[in-house]
Amino acid sequence: MSESKNSDKLRSYLRSAKSEINSAATVHCVVGNEAADLDSMASAVLYAYFRNETRRSETELYLPVISIQRDDFKLRTEAVYLFAEAGLGQELLIFAEDIDLKALYTSGRLALTLVDHNKPTGAYAEYQDVVRGVLDHHADEELFTDAEVRVIEPVGSAATLVAEQMLAEKPELLDSGAVTLLLGTVLLDTVNLDPAAERVTPKDEEVAEKLLERSALKQQELFDAVQREKFNVSALSSADLLRKDYKEWKLGAYQVGISSVLLSISDWLSKDAALSESLARYAESRKLDLLLAMNAYTAPEFTRELVVYCPDEALRKQVLAFLNDSNLELTPIESQQVDDATALFAQGNLGMSRKKLQPVLAEFFEKLA
Repeated sequence: MSESKNSDKLRSYLRSAKSEINSAATVHCVVGNEAADLDSMASAVLYAYFRNETRRSETELYLPVISIQRDDFKLRTEAVYLFAEAGLGQELLIFAEDIDLKALYTSGRLALTLVDHNKPTGAYAEYQDVVRGVLDHHADEELFTDAEVRVIEPVGSAATLVAEQMLAEKPELLDSGAVTLLLGTVLLDTVNLDPAAERVTPKDEEVAEKLLERSALKQQELFDAVQREKFNVSALSSADLLRKDYKEWKLGAYQVGISSVLLSISDWLSKDAALSESLARYAESRKLDLLLAMNAYTAPEFTRELVVYCPDEALRKQVLAFLNDSNLELTPIESQQVDDATALFAQGNLGMSRKKLQPVLAEFFEKLA
């Protein structure tokens, strides 16, 4: 569905913004939430662009900051795709390691606008006193009530609020690249404006209609492409697959990690013939006693599978006995490609997600300790 995107002005802004950091009197960082999903990234980039074009002073710089490390961008496969479709390469983006917030803050030059969240956490928590703007669609935490700009509305996507302001105040900035990035984000967040998903609002629909009018994009085609890329992990290594959607806990005396992997075990083994070695390296890097990968995919029916890696034989026997007796409804998958530390299963209980399995494991390990 690719077409040439006229994003010259946006690209020029992103290039020049990096070079202006040292000379600007105030560096106004527009930051998405630390999950750094597509909505956070697209909204930060387009809102910073819009605010920079409408700024009151040439000494003030609005700068979009992506709240992850540059190397993690590739894990957001739908973002990689949509930014490329919008004509924006990764090299143009500013990531967490590219800017020294502490130095800007200490020198009195830092200001923040929060997009796609309204309460700073993690790396941003210590800079609450320089928050000057909020643009968000989550529940209102009732902070920063005196911010210069404060827009918090329960729409389906923060990108809807960005597009609304651009359409109203600076529509000439909405070239085909900007429209592609905003519209693709809104469609993904609202499941293609589907009321059955209970995410879309009249404002999302109105903004999407106006964006479609400004482009040659086809709604269904764009949504299908972004949705497909969200689940396209074919280019990711085993280490990337494991860390793409990963959570870790200390359960009793044991360190346990669980990854959600959007790939079948058979396809994973085809990609990585030395899967057990990859699991071992990842578990060792995280100092894990137990690593689980919960594989979930649709081909054509929704399917769940489970990978269990545990290098300690005694612990492994106890874990496998527990899992086999649980309501996961496991059936072994035989493979000559994995070693004794690795066990593979089909999972019959499709409702048992990571969110549900973790507390069950926690109870097991507490008793084990």
